[in-house]
Amino acid sequence: MDSAKKQETPNVLHGKYELGRLLGHGTFAKVYHARNLVTGKSVAMKVVAKEKVIKVGMMDQVQREISVMKMVNHQNIVELHEVMASKSKIYFAMELVRGGELFSKVARGRLREDVARCYFQQLISAVDFCHSRGVYHRDLKPENLLLDEEGNLKVTDFGLSALSVHLRHDGLLHTTCGTPAYVAPEVIGKKGYDGAKADLWSCGVILFVLLAGFLPFQDDNIVAMYKKIYRGDFKCPPWFSPESRRLVTKLLDPNPNTRITISKLMETPWFKKSLPRTLRLRDGDRDEEEEKKSEEKMLKGKEQLNAFHIISLSEGFDLSPLFEEKKMEKEEMRFATTKPASSVISTLEEVAKAGKFSVKKSDTSVRLQGQERGRKGKLSIAAEIFALTPSFLVVEVKKDGGDTLEYNHFCSKELRPALKDIVWTSPASQGETPA
Repeated sequence: MDSAKKQETPNVLHGKYELGRLLGHGTFAKVYHARNLVTGKSVAMKVVAKEKVIKVGMMDQVQREISVMKMVNHQNIVELHEVMASKSKIYFAMELVRGGELFSKVARGRLREDVARCYFQQLISAVDFCHSRGVYHRDLKPENLLLDEEGNLKVTDFGLSALSVHLRHDGLLHTTCGTPAYVAPEVIGKKGYDGAKADLWSCGVILFVLLAGFLPFQDDNIVAMYKKIYRGDFKCPPWFSPESRRLVTKLLDPNPNTRITISKLMETPWFKKSLPRTLRLRDGDRDEEEEKKSEEKMLKGKEQLNAFHIISLSEGFDLSPLFEEKKMEKEEMRFATTKPASSVISTLEEVAKAGKFSVKKSDTSVRLQGQERGRKGKLSIAAEIFALTPSFLVVEVKKDGGDTLEYNHFCSKELRPALKDIVWTSPASQGETPA
């Protein structure tokens, strides 16, 4: 039978790759072990469902990831071999990195300083190369750093990356994205940010995590955590060496204008200390006393929002994914705004007046008390205003009493329409594709 007319078996792609076991999966993609039938070489095959990606408007993001990965050919970046497509799927044939995530190493306990430095040197080498090509990763974290069989670090997941061509006329990026615990303070604000400086902040968080075994900015309340990030409010553990402490402090400078640059970072004595390029972790590389405690803290950190949840900022209302992994109860909703707190309060007062509610207010909160008794008593609604930055607020609205059905009806028919003009939507919806 002519090979061109052969019916392809379900586990063979384009007559070239044989699919093997499932290695992992996410919201939009699955990753399989695969073998090139021509060369016999093993690869990681990332399979993206077109329909799902198109449905959520992220096709541009996938195309961007492909473009970026073709540009960044570096020994510490996962290599993209080729891209194929069918009517329903997109296939990424990528370098197979067998050592797992760096996250799994750190989750078992903090690393020795020399080991942490070796990984950090490789990370900075990869990031510096990306920046030299006008590529900004924007989601650097241990889960996106893989290790090969020799212990060498490989940066992966460029799905949230941006290119120089995505800069606005002000020379800055404006899409809010990234993973909360690793995101730079200026990314949260609305004034734009330098992608290279934001990546360096994330590198600083990673270095802290490698040396400490836990995150520098942690809080059960995500709003409180963002406040800590915005202030640069963290403490280095006592076991940090003076040199590493100084470097982490320079990287986690909340002012991007005074934050250390890659070129100056590479000149620091701590960074310049050399180690063999190939490095395997041994049992003694971790501080066993901290192992259990660190694992609990890191796993808790991993339960924080992933990068795709941050994209929900562009939706304006119902930002519950921005704040908690758990599904929010229907008695609450959240929205973001760049209007001052006084505008939020006056808008809520107008809604109260139209809906026959009495109002109690302060500078950061409003309570609406219904005058008419409902099925479960009088409906009361509480709103609290949190400033993530001086110009970026999050408003939490929740039922404080009465019937949930009445509350939801009031929100959909009265409150949401009234708030329409003050709810913030991401610049992504006005130009830059959310990434």
